[in-house]
Amino acid sequence: MTRDKHNKSQGDNTAFEYINKYELLQKITPVIDNTLMRFGLVPVETELVKENHKWFLRIFIYSMEREVGIDDCEKVSRSLSDFLEELIPFKYYLEVSSPGIERKLKSDKEYLIFKGKDINLKLKEPIDDSGEKMFVAKIVDFDENEGLTVFAYKDKQNLLIKKDNIISAKLYSSEI
Repeated sequence: MTRDKHNKSQGDNTAFEYINKYELLQKITPVIDNTLMRFGLVPVETELVKENHKWFLRIFIYSMEREVGIDDCEKVSRSLSDFLEELIPFKYYLEVSSPGIERKLKSDKEYLIFKGKDINLKLKEPIDDSGEKMFVAKIVDFDENEGLTVFAYKDKQNLLIKKDNIISAKLYSSEI
């Protein structure tokens, strides 16, 4: 769902060319978090990017209890629209969507958000004698210091994988 925001200056965005994206994201994150909480949703990722001279605010949302649908994205977009317009001083496009069924996990918090979900893991080094560096597993738990605990379907056992051994982790769906 994309929503075009009104340009407050009605000119080009050159005055906002050098915005501090980090500060702006810090300012809008509590508003986004509170709005999503009202709908029983959690933010997976929020990004503010400039592409082809246009600003995009992308919010990826998730529900622990149900699938996220277009109605959820529309409700969140409508609810956030006025608040964000007050906080973001330039024209932007708001995109609210679910993370997708093959999302690459980009942060530690995503291991906890997607706990119980299947992932496709790619490792730097194999963790056992099999020599395998790629396999499908279910996220069991995540600890920042210990690493990622997964249930490996092939071995039918829990495995602890150190964070620095993970090249990539993507949500996995056998339905594709």
